[in-house]
Amino acid sequence: MTTTPTEADEPTGAGAADVPAPAGPRGPGRTVRVVTYVLGRLTTAVVSLFAVIVAGFFLFRILPGDPVRAMTEGREVSAEQREELRRQFGLDQPLWQQFLDYAGGLLRLDLGISFQYREPVVDLILERLGPTLLLAGTGTVIAALLGLFLGARAGWKPGGRGDRTNTAVALFFWSVPTFWLGLLLIVLLASGRGFMPGLFPTGGMVDPRVSGTLPTALSTAQHMVLPVITMVAVIYAQYLMIMRSSLMDEKGADYLTTARAKGLRDALVRRRHAVPNALLPTVTLIFLNLGQVVSGVILVETVFSWPGLGQLFYSGLRVPDLGLVQGLFVVFAASVILMNLLADLVYPLLDPRVRP
Repeated sequence: MTTTPTEADEPTGAGAADVPAPAGPRGPGRTVRVVTYVLGRLTTAVVSLFAVIVAGFFLFRILPGDPVRAMTEGREVSAEQREELRRQFGLDQPLWQQFLDYAGGLLRLDLGISFQYREPVVDLILERLGPTLLLAGTGTVIAALLGLFLGARAGWKPGGRGDRTNTAVALFFWSVPTFWLGLLLIVLLASGRGFMPGLFPTGGMVDPRVSGTLPTALSTAQHMVLPVITMVAVIYAQYLMIMRSSLMDEKGADYLTTARAKGLRDALVRRRHAVPNALLPTVTLIFLNLGQVVSGVILVETVFSWPGLGQLFYSGLRVPDLGLVQGLFVVFAASVILMNLLADLVYPLLDPRVRP
C-alpha cells in the first residue's frame, strides 16, 4: 500500500529536506560575537551618515547661483538689505563656521531655515512626508510583489516563452527614462487626444473642488494612478531580475531533488521550497528601496506635480535653497542608511549560514 505525500509531510525553511547545520555553540562566546557584529554595523552606519553630512554640506555650497539674489529677484532691494539677509542666514560667515553651526543644529535635530519658504526645514519635511510615503510606498510595494511573482515564474523555467517575454518587457521599462514615461502617460491618458478623453488628472494630489473624507480619498486614488504606474514600470525589473537569478541558482539544490523524489508536484516544490530560499538575496534590495521611499521619486513627483519631498527637493535646487536641500539630503541619506542597517541585522535571522 502506497501513501501520497501531503503538505504536512513537507520540510520547510532554509535547506528544506536537509537538516540545517547548527548556527554555532551558544554561550558567552556567541553573545560576544553578536554584540561585536551589531556594534560594527552601527559604527559603519554612523560613519556613513557623518560622511554624507560633510559631503552634502560642501557639495551644495558649489552649486551655481546666489540664494539671496534669487530670493530678492524682481524686488527693489538695496545692497544693505541684501547684506542683512546674508547675515540673517549666516551666509556672511566663513565656510568652516557655517559647517560648525550646521553640525551643531543637526545635533539638536534642527535642519535650519528654508530661504525661499522662510520656515523651518523640519516643518516643511513633516508637511510633505505623508504624500511621499503614500505615493512611493504604494509604488514600492506593488513593484516588489509584481517583480517577485514574475521573477519566480521566469526563473523556474529559464529560456521559456514566459521568461523571455517577462525579462524583455521588464528590461525595456527599466531602460526608459522616468520623466519620459511619465510625460507619455500624461499625453496618452490624461490630456485626451481625439476620440479618447482624459481618463486621469494631469497632476496634483487631490481635486480642490471635492470635500469630505470619501470623495477626497477617491480623488487621491485617481491622482495616484499615473505616478504609481510610472514608478512600478521603472523599478519592478530590479526585483524580477534578482528573483529570477536566485531561483535559477536554487533549482539544482539537493533539497529540491529530494522533494521531487517524494512525489511532490512541481508547482508545490517551487512555492514551498525554492521560492522562500530564493527570496533571501532580495532582502537587502527591499530594505534599501524602503529607505528610498522617504526620498520619494523626485522625477515622478516633479512630472506629476505631486506635493511630496521629491518635488520639494527639486524646488530647493532651483533657487538654490541651501538650508532646504541640505536638510532633505540628510533625511534621504539617513533613511537609506537606516534601512541598510536593519537589513544587515535582519538577514542573519533569516539565513543561519551568515549568523555571527
